Amino acid sequence: MSEILPVVAWHISTKSASNGGSCVEAGPVLDGSGRVAVRHSKAPEAATIVYTAEEWTAFVRSVKDGEFDFVAP
Repeated sequence: MSEILPVVAWHISTKSASNGGSCVEAGPVLDGSGRVAVRHSKAPEAATIVYTAEEWTAFVRSVKDGEFDFVAP
């Protein structure tokens, strides 16, 4: 079952322009919940993933800690 989201303050990645606009958008759900929504910038009508504030904070912390750093083959 999908949820109808209230307004989201979408922000497109600054890297989006450098790869032809095929990137992601993320933004806070403006309902006071602290949730963050993420979607594909070229298909905004497609699925949106919504993270709790705690999940988003853990993800950002992991990115900053280099947990997702890798070298592509």
